[in-house]
Formats: sequence, structure tokens, C-alpha cells
Amino acid sequence: MINIRRSNQRGGADFSWLKSKHTFSFGNYYDDRQMGFSALRVINDDRVAADSGFDTHGHRDMEIISYVLDGEIAHKDSAGNVATLPPGEFQLMSAGSGIRHSEFNPSQTKELHFLQIWIQPNVYGQAPGYQQKDFGSKKGLTLAVSPDGEAGSLVIKQDARLYQLLLDGNTSAELPASKKRKYYVHVINGELAIEGEIVKPGDGAKIEDINSLVMVAQQKAVKALVFDLP
Repeated sequence: MINIRRSNQRGGADFSWLKSKHTFSFGNYYDDRQMGFSALRVINDDRVAADSGFDTHGHRDMEIISYVLDGEIAHKDSAGNVATLPPGEFQLMSAGSGIRHSEFNPSQTKELHFLQIWIQPNVYGQAPGYQQKDFGSKKGLTLAVSPDGEAGSLVIKQDARLYQLLLDGNTSAELPASKKRKYYVHVINGELAIEGEIVKPGDGAKIEDINSLVMVAQQKAVKALVFDLP
């Protein structure tokens, strides 16, 4: 079973320095039918103006993933982590017992475009953590986040996995699936055929009750994120 949330159905926010699309309820956008999917709570598609960003603010007991599409994030947090996140890299910040951080677009001319993802943890009150990694441009499915660090992936405090999907046009990838799990696909570029439906940029697909997840790129190359969730 597949349920698609189209890009133009998302909520959003438009400030002078930030334009954001919200897949699920967030901030001033509320839809009681869109409160997340399994442990996946937030996918925000953020565009931050040059020399602007999120001032220091706090989080607690949330697994926060950032994935840069264009531009760079300058990150600083209360655990002493200071880092720059360029395009294609994944950042995983485990808020745990509490952390404060800022995210800033350091460019004086270029817009920052990134996805911010929140996943609810399955353990609470632990020490905060920070991880960052580029998983390259290998075609197919590349495991980026897992509960056990499999294949060098970032370690998340949840029984969840996140894959980077890169496909050339007219190629496909298959993820073995279980009817006991839920799956979510967020398309960044290109178009995917999944379970007889075409999923386009900005669309999200909630997928359940399947034994195999087959994703077929249409004529153009595809970039997407694939979530395997409890």
C-alpha cells in the first residue's frame, strides 16, 4: 500500500530569511492527519538566505538529521562541536538530555538549501552526540544511518535506517522489505515509479504492507532518501 503526499500539499513558512516546506506538522503549520509516520516526525525542506540562519536554540530527546542539497551549513553546539556541512553530507545530532546549537548560512551571496529531518528516539535522557559523513555518489542504495553503525553508517538511537538513493535514468533499485516495517521515500530530484505510482520532487510516499520495495527511475537521474522504520 502506498500513500503519496504531493509537494504542493505540504505546509510551509515564509519569512524574510527562510522559506520552508513542511511535510509534517511543524511550527505554525498544523494538520492532525500529518503528524509524522512511524518514528519519522519532521521533514522540512529549508531555503536560508545568504548570511542568515537559525540562532542558538535548544533540543531534547530527538534525533536530528541534516542533509545539504546546495550551499553550506555552519554548525556550532553546546557540546563543543563546530563544523561546516557541505552539499551531499549527512549530519546526525542526537539531542539526548539536552543540547543547544545554531545553524547558519555563512555565504554572503548564496542561498542554503537543505533538508532537516527529525526522528523520535527509542531511548531518552542519554548524552548528546554529533556525527557527520559524506557517503559518496555510488549509484543505488547507500546506507547512511542505522541503529548499529552497519557499513560505516551514522548511529541513530532508534530502530530505523536511512538510505541515500542515487539512480541514473531508466535504472532501478530494490530494498528487501517486511510487512512488519514501514517505509518512507522522499524524492529530491527526478521521478520514481513506486508501487505503480509516480513520485516527483518534493513528494513523499508512505509505504506499508509490502515484501519488497522496488524503485524505478524514470527518464532522468534520481536523488531520494529512503527510510526503513519500525
